[in-house]
Amino acid sequence: MLRTFILPAMLVAAGSVAACSTVSTPTTLTGPTSTSNVSIVAGSSTKTTTAYSPNPVTIAKGGTVTWTNNDTTTHTSTSDPGMTTSCSSGSIAPGASFSQTFNSAGTFTYHCTIHPGMVGTVTVQ
Repeated sequence: MLRTFILPAMLVAAGSVAACSTVSTPTTLTGPTSTSNVSIVAGSSTKTTTAYSPNPVTIAKGGTVTWTNNDTTTHTSTSDPGMTTSCSSGSIAPGASFSQTFNSAGTFTYHCTIHPGMVGTVTVQ
């Protein structure tokens, strides 16, 4: 009779332990990257916040953003007035690129001087 009582109790206890010992995969949190590639998209002169993709971008302090002109017309990537980090690509011809390193944390807005409606943001953490 004792055996009849102990065996079911052991099975219930084993099931409870098995239910509590689930295996989980740890979640890896990613922070800002040290580099980011931004495309000046096709037809960007008629766009606003979608002219630069991705937009916004987040990078680590000391990181670099590279803008590549994937459009058929010339564009720029120029920091807005009052920004502490000055960025001025000059003319970026179709197929050409421009890179800027950001050594200070903050939020930096920029635009195309040829097509002022084209706007973007770089966040440096």
